[in-house]
Amino acid sequence: MTSIGAFIAGCLGASLSSEETSFFSRANPFGLILFKRNCESPAQLRSLTAAFRAAVGRRNAPVFVDQEGGRVQRLGPPCPEWRAYPPARAYGELYARQPLAGLRTARNIGRLMAEDLIACGITANCVPVLDVPQPGAHEIIGSRAYAGRIEAIMALARAHSSGFVEGGVLPVIKHIPGHGRAQADSHLELPVVEASRAELEAVDFPPFAAMADAPMGMTAHVVYTALDAKSPATQSKKVISQVIRRQIGFGGLLMTDDLSMKALSGSFAEKTRRALEAGCDLVLHCNGEMAEMEEVAAAAGHLRGRALARARAALKCARRPQVFDRKQALKDLEALLSP
Repeated sequence: MTSIGAFIAGCLGASLSSEETSFFSRANPFGLILFKRNCESPAQLRSLTAAFRAAVGRRNAPVFVDQEGGRVQRLGPPCPEWRAYPPARAYGELYARQPLAGLRTARNIGRLMAEDLIACGITANCVPVLDVPQPGAHEIIGSRAYAGRIEAIMALARAHSSGFVEGGVLPVIKHIPGHGRAQADSHLELPVVEASRAELEAVDFPPFAAMADAPMGMTAHVVYTALDAKSPATQSKKVISQVIRRQIGFGGLLMTDDLSMKALSGSFAEKTRRALEAGCDLVLHCNGEMAEMEEVAAAAGHLRGRALARARAALKCARRPQVFDRKQALKDLEALLSP
């Protein structure tokens, strides 16, 4: 069996170029991640995802997307075949008024979203966002968080994730161990969180611990001075081994957030090596720039040992889409979107 690259790659457009096809065939990345630039219509996406899987040897390679709803929605209008979905905060607002309706709606809308994704060949979604927003934090999380209360986040994230799982889509919890205190956007600079360990343990970690059984998770490009004052979580052996793996108890496949984000310094080879040496199982590179992808692939090497075992275990969590009450799910969506 051909070795699988310890990275997830992006691509530039709505179809694969001959150069991209050749690269994917040679480097055999674990998976592909898609963005708005890649998503024009269901038929186009089916062709793109099929072409990627053909390039990597027709294995059932996972295809990822960030389909949260709200301002982070890759499949959506103006394509008439895709709906607009609400941000996670909408479930939290409903839950505060009607807890059971909030949970049902989160689950049902997750199931509708999974239906959209599976129809296009997308099998993994970078949801749920488990970050607990704090006063004064940067708005990069904002309405992407389910609520401000830990209990509500845990309940809604579990319900929302269940909808995806029942629809055949694997969830990816993010951003471990918590981005809710960051006062900077890690896409643009490195956030430094100076909260005490006691504060982090009381507020930030619990939602991740509650979903530690998730098949996959994504790290935060954030420095937590109480945990490791020198390195962001993505590149910190202390944070990954002592906090993410041991204290939070996450045993699934651990990937980095996007290496292209400005929070990380150094060459792409250095970023890749630091993340893998710290304990990440694989790295994520999203922008589709070929020179960068070549550098990441060379530095990442292949999945092996525990990382390979966790990758196989994660993919085994996938299930066939289950029957659901689509009419009720559409009613729940309409009610949530109504003024």
